Amino acid sequence: MKFKDLLTGFVRLHILHHAAEQEIYGQWIIDELGRHGYRLSPGTLYPLLNAMEKRGYLKSRKQHDGRTARKFYRATPLGRKGLALAKLRLKEFTGEAMK
Repeated sequence: MKFKDLLTGFVRLHILHHAAEQEIYGQWIIDELGRHGYRLSPGTLYPLLNAMEKRGYLKSRKQHDGRTARKFYRATPLGRKGLALAKLRLKEFTGEAMK
């Protein structure tokens, strides 16, 4: 992803936004982010999800279907607070940047 260092914050916000609305899983968020122009590989996304969970923004659960397991993520109360703050700051920034 070009400008990865600048855009990873937006990726995290997308993840938190969707995880606050519903449970999400890796391939779904890869596809969803792809619709917004972000191209993430599983090798990029899963460490990001794990780091967000370690920081307390996400909580995961595993669901086993036969031999396969899928990990689902939800935003935690801390993740929701962080998302709310980020939305305020983003609104402030876009108001300034779009003048």
